[in-house]
Amino acid sequence: MFKKTGLTLAVLGALAVSFNVQAQQPLRVAADAVPHAQILEYVQKIDPQLNLKVIEIPPGVNSNELLVHGDVDANYTQHLPFLRSQEQALGVKFAVAATVHIEPLGIYSHRYKSFDQVPQKGTVAVPNNVTNLSRALYLLQDNGLIKLKEGFNDPAANQATPKDIAENPKQLKILEIESPQIPRALDDVDLAVINGNYALEAGLVPAKDALGLEKVEHNPYANIVVTTLKLQDDPRIKQLAKDLASPQVSKFITDNYSGSVIPVAALDAKP
Repeated sequence: MFKKTGLTLAVLGALAVSFNVQAQQPLRVAADAVPHAQILEYVQKIDPQLNLKVIEIPPGVNSNELLVHGDVDANYTQHLPFLRSQEQALGVKFAVAATVHIEPLGIYSHRYKSFDQVPQKGTVAVPNNVTNLSRALYLLQDNGLIKLKEGFNDPAANQATPKDIAENPKQLKILEIESPQIPRALDDVDLAVINGNYALEAGLVPAKDALGLEKVEHNPYANIVVTTLKLQDDPRIKQLAKDLASPQVSKFITDNYSGSVIPVAALDAKP
């Protein structure tokens, strides 16, 4: 009996040591420079006890592959529809740890100040990945530039491709480009549909500069913190999620991004 108790205590002690070691290790989070890394750096300031290591990733690096290979413990770079497409592509299931903010997709132009000025057979640069391409087509439809086939009225339910365009009054030419490269193409196209983070990095203010901007209400493209199934109950992940949902972080986002980044917590607080 004594031996069993001693063994049990030894096991519990080993588990406690393992937990403490894990808690002391930095939580490695891959993030886009703007606004994700900036938001995480603010979290570090308000919660210094959370040992957070923010890893800014350059355009073109797949943060989900980093997660699969164990190079990071979480990432903060994407929305849920993109994550689901990544799960299919990589053959892996991930866990959503937190839903943080919305970056409304915008339509921009260096040549025109209204959609009426866009000429026949004008060129439109759109993201070339499946989910954001669909998102861009819905935004073009919402602004009267194209019309998708019948039934394409819910971006969360139906992904659209250029083949699903039913009406194109201006005969716009859709150019699919890597998302990070689209801001550089602004001088070469008539319109460009740009993700919020890349617009901010390019010095654009989506809430002010976009000719057309996604609606925030019922937007299915909120940016999320993603981790592995193994780490989803890690206390460091739980604490990060709690911090990101805090009023302090919500205020930081509201104060620093001029309506171009919307904290989900602020939307949830609306009556």
